[in-house]
Amino acid sequence: MNKRNFLVTGASLAAAALLSTGCSSTGGAAGDPAAQRQAIDAAVESSLARLYNENASAKQLVASAKGVLVFPNFVSAGFIVGGASGTGAMRKGGKSTGHFRMTEASVGFLAGAQSQGVFILFMTDDALRNFESSRGWTAGADGSITMINIGASASVSTQTAQQPIIGFILTNGGLMGNLSLNGSRITPLTFN
Repeated sequence: MNKRNFLVTGASLAAAALLSTGCSSTGGAAGDPAAQRQAIDAAVESSLARLYNENASAKQLVASAKGVLVFPNFVSAGFIVGGASGTGAMRKGGKSTGHFRMTEASVGFLAGAQSQGVFILFMTDDALRNFESSRGWTAGADGSITMINIGASASVSTQTAQQPIIGFILTNGGLMGNLSLNGSRITPLTFN
């Protein structure tokens, strides 16, 4: 197999893997919008519970945020060319107020697939208002997300907590802060 065919085949397999995993995030509720929302909200609740179990500081930050976007199953896949996609909800006062899709494309040295929970905390009214007034929001361009990595016994500094937008990424290995969400596009989710 020549190099071009190898790259095209790898990119095609990555896209197929991403699409098949991204489309399964609402399970069997694909036809009913109310069931889709309910499935997303249940996954959000479960993901938040896991985050709180990982670290009490995260629970305190979520409680003090003006709004929290939670993407429980942000699935990334790729081989040279890749992408990521996931659905989630905006939470305010412990309730979902809207549903969203986050997507991301990448090119580089990639191979494999993984699912992770993504939490984006809007700590100020201005940051939340800017997000909510957009018809599509891109991390890094429309707002900078300060990614934090807190271990089981660490706490978040006061300076970090004062950032307008804070992000957590929760993988099977725990909380990670060395990943970036820059370039991720967040758009309102429409249900058929």
